[in-house]
Amino acid sequence: MLASRTSARERRMTPTFPDVTISTERLVLRPFEEADVPELTAMMNDELTTAWTSVPVPYTVVDAREWVQRQAPRERTAGRGLVLAMTEHLTHRLVGTMHLKCTNWRSLTTEVGYVVAPWARGEGYAAEAVLALAQWLFRDQKFERLELRTAAGNTASQQVAQKIGCISEGILRNALIVRSRTEDGGWADIRTDLIVWGLLPEDLEDAPETGHRAG
Repeated sequence: MLASRTSARERRMTPTFPDVTISTERLVLRPFEEADVPELTAMMNDELTTAWTSVPVPYTVVDAREWVQRQAPRERTAGRGLVLAMTEHLTHRLVGTMHLKCTNWRSLTTEVGYVVAPWARGEGYAAEAVLALAQWLFRDQKFERLELRTAAGNTASQQVAQKIGCISEGILRNALIVRSRTEDGGWADIRTDLIVWGLLPEDLEDAPETGHRAG
């Protein structure tokens, strides 16, 4: 009976991603640390980040510390997803953040979101990180689908999806709220369409190897 009760309890436990670090040729994807707070604060106050995300405005050190210490770890331990800091391998500088979310453990599907620091844009870091994360998900975690959702006007994010082999699957009309600058320098919420992109294991058969290593 003890073994039976233990087995039932284990089945009721929420699945979670492992506490993982993933390395590529140029990047290290790892859990956030307290030392990341200043760079995270600066990155999240960038105008493009404000426009395309729902982060608080302004984004304070308190917000960053709450994310690093509580919210990001809770995403993994609660089984909702995984948050990783994207850092440059040689300099250890914070390149951005990766976020697996809306994870469905029964269907083995999840959604990825990302933010890249202003200084690192245009270098292919987002595509490299998402591709490495996808390869880890499909090969090591046996997931069956990775989804990206991009605002209709966010062409940079759409290029990332196309570069790694995602398939555009449709448009959710008027499904997202983004922000636009007002004449007085503030921000106004506006509605826009959302493009859904899907990536399956077979879509990566011809994808370049990122040299990803998980530990």
